[in-house]
Amino acid sequence: MNNLAEVVITGLGVVSPIGTGPEEFWRSLSEGRSGVRRISVLNGQSFPFSIGGQIPDFDATDKIRPRKALKVMSRDIQLAFVAADMALQQAGIAASGVSPERLGIVFGADLIPCELDEIANAIRSCIVDGRFDFSLWGTRALSELYPLWLLKYLPNMPACHIGIAYDARGPNNSLTLAEVSSLAAITEAVRVIQRGDADVMVAGGTGCRIHPAVWVRTGAYQLASRIDEPERACRPFDVDRDGMVHGEGAGAVVLESRKHAEARGARILARILGFACAFEARRVGRPWSGEAIKRAISQALRSSGLIPRDVGHVNAHGLSTVEDDIAEACAIRAELGDVPVTAPKSFFGNLAAGTGAVELAASILAFQYGRVPRILNCERPDPRCPINVINKDPLPAAPPVAVVLNHSRIGQAIALIVAAP
Repeated sequence: MNNLAEVVITGLGVVSPIGTGPEEFWRSLSEGRSGVRRISVLNGQSFPFSIGGQIPDFDATDKIRPRKALKVMSRDIQLAFVAADMALQQAGIAASGVSPERLGIVFGADLIPCELDEIANAIRSCIVDGRFDFSLWGTRALSELYPLWLLKYLPNMPACHIGIAYDARGPNNSLTLAEVSSLAAITEAVRVIQRGDADVMVAGGTGCRIHPAVWVRTGAYQLASRIDEPERACRPFDVDRDGMVHGEGAGAVVLESRKHAEARGARILARILGFACAFEARRVGRPWSGEAIKRAISQALRSSGLIPRDVGHVNAHGLSTVEDDIAEACAIRAELGDVPVTAPKSFFGNLAAGTGAVELAASILAFQYGRVPRILNCERPDPRCPINVINKDPLPAAPPVAVVLNHSRIGQAIALIVAAP
């Protein structure tokens, strides 16, 4: 990336289980306050796992523009809109005269599950003698659905709604890559700016796994069983970890070239130094080596012209499952040695497509406040995870360079290197 325009971050938005807005988010990280709690919608239900990183009292009614757009916004989309709007406001884009044709959006999203109360009548209309009759769906069910119902659940709609609100006529794209979606969206936005196709890009991701359609698939995920102590359930790299925790949240950043940011007098929050993506197929019943994580780290270092001792901290994926944490820790050790490691998921769980952008916020704020937050609940580091975990007190953010990691259940891995301004 050394021969390309330097891309910087000038706006940051966070909506998470531990706080909405960078200040509240950072306060929770600093105080060691978890956002994992009992899930209200599961009270009294027979689900074996009833905890998660839920955003309490989230209400976007006064934040959505135009207000009527709420009718076609799922919770995922609302989270994305609020985070992006926050980042754009902080960057001062609306008042800076950026041409609409030079403003674009890239956002990560999940496959968004439908709210059950919206589809309940449609399903009931197709039940005959206690069994669902698929042949009746086209004639009976569709009349029970809101005509624009589908627009609430398309993963490209976060980017569309943000673009409509800000009249952003530049590149508009959506990525659905599970946990790597956010960082992949940010790297794509960097490329758009470096190609000269836009002056300003909004990038990030949104995810909401606090939903009954996700919870019924309990066998699809290795979930934490410590439901009697929700705040202690997510424990990356701890010897007693036994699974991940579902969560919800969204994060967004405003990106532009340094030249463009300085020309309009914008405050620079962080710099993008390098990044890389890699893949290693993960197969059921076979151990995962983490080779894709190693390649992503190695190639990201090469693209930024850095060596391991230039890195101040690693912002790890830290899923809190046995296999994932071991593979990631071994990859970090192999490529970065004894670099200190933090894992923000310990505070709020796995935010799916929103996880990377929210976790990136922790490193950006670490530069601002001069200290890297610790890993929550990593009380007894697992000797099979040979890394230097930050598990007691926050660590000085020096040198002010971070490697941010994400990987997916499928085998995609991504490393993004950011630095203080």
